Amino acid sequence: MTAPATAEEIRDVNTRYHDGAAASYDAKWGIDWGQIGRTQVLGKVRKALGGQLGHFPRSLEIGAGTGYFSLHLLQAGIVGQATATDISPGMVSVLEGNAARLGLDVETAVCDAERLPFPDESFDLVLGHAVLHHLPHLDQAFSEFLRVLRPGGRVVFAGEPSRVGDRIADVPKRAAARVAPVWRAAMRAEPAEEGHSDGGAENHQLESQVDVHAFVPDDLARWPREAGFADVKVRGEELLANWFGWANRALESTADPETVPFAWKLYAYRGYIGLQHVDRLLLEPRLPPAIFYNLMVSATKAG
Repeated sequence: MTAPATAEEIRDVNTRYHDGAAASYDAKWGIDWGQIGRTQVLGKVRKALGGQLGHFPRSLEIGAGTGYFSLHLLQAGIVGQATATDISPGMVSVLEGNAARLGLDVETAVCDAERLPFPDESFDLVLGHAVLHHLPHLDQAFSEFLRVLRPGGRVVFAGEPSRVGDRIADVPKRAAARVAPVWRAAMRAEPAEEGHSDGGAENHQLESQVDVHAFVPDDLARWPREAGFADVKVRGEELLANWFGWANRALESTADPETVPFAWKLYAYRGYIGLQHVDRLLLEPRLPPAIFYNLMVSATKAG
């Protein structure tokens, strides 16, 4: 992937891309606002925390997007008060709409993760999903996370791409791209317009520029450790589920979503959930984190 040369260019392209993609973001990623989505969110946070969820009076989400993690954690009572931030005003606007529909009260802010507009020691939990790989200066970001956490507070980030896992996942993506015309014919699905899920073709061209990092576990652990966090742990998540999911997502991205049969969507969903269980029970406890597609990191502020 080719990233813009400067930190300001990285921030600008991320803002523009996510503004354009905000309206269709939930549909693109199949985000669910019911029990299915809540189970997914709680499972990831529980895994990142090492098995226990607990309760956090005040949470801060970085790169919250449309609110998937914060809103589900609020509904489940894992957090008492949630603050959700994103660099994209478009994403924050969609998040506020989702919160209103769910009857949830959430504080929002449009801001840069490396310059947080909050007082010292304001939160008990700082979290994020699939956001660290967009940030140009992770040293500054983790220093800010440490600053706004209360002593004993936790930081949790999940859904970060691993360098090796990303390369492995490229195999099913390329295979799916080759067979997509045959798959569409079998499904009787119509071809998709370019960029249909990213706010149009022009905005879709920005997607290749928004990612800055793919991690190896030691590097992902280094940033919080150097910032001053204690008890830093990195875990791997999803191997078989990732291969299966990316193959299906690559196929579906070539088709008009309205013409993809429901039976296919049900098969893709059930297969993904089933392989998640296989990964969690058999592979994640036994294999090195580096080979999984997703990495998650957790740490504690001393005191």
